Amino acid sequence: MTQKTSFKEELVRQLAEILNDTNLTEIEYELDNCRIRVAREVQQIMTTPHINTPVTQAPAQTPAPQIITQATNDLADHPGVLKAPMVGTAYMAPSPGADNFVKVGDSVESGQTLLIIEAMKVMNQIKATTSGIVKEILVRDADPIEFDQPLIIIE
Repeated sequence: MTQKTSFKEELVRQLAEILNDTNLTEIEYELDNCRIRVAREVQQIMTTPHINTPVTQAPAQTPAPQIITQATNDLADHPGVLKAPMVGTAYMAPSPGADNFVKVGDSVESGQTLLIIEAMKVMNQIKATTSGIVKEILVRDADPIEFDQPLIIIE
């Protein structure tokens, strides 16, 4: 086995591990003349509603999460939007079980940590770029995040 083959195999294994850790469906890496794309199939379960099935109980209501219901495209143009600088997994608290860095209605200062994005096992603090009030939190804890995805609205 040559050195180049060994390097590519290790890189493919590392990319596959990132897919598993972040719940992404595909990842692509390119450097010089080496381009590697790792993807996995995602099983989608389709359900069909049952017609003529009597409802015996009202469905359980869950508390509404603190996320905005507008289309993501509308949020990208908001003047107070904080966008993801990288792909990864969002964490809203410094550690499991700890209080979230911020919640809707909190006053934040420029430079204050708002959340963490884990990318390649590195925890990256995402800080406020402006001072203001957190109006909307657009992601939940452990959500997979795409580059340039709107995360938080600060006004």
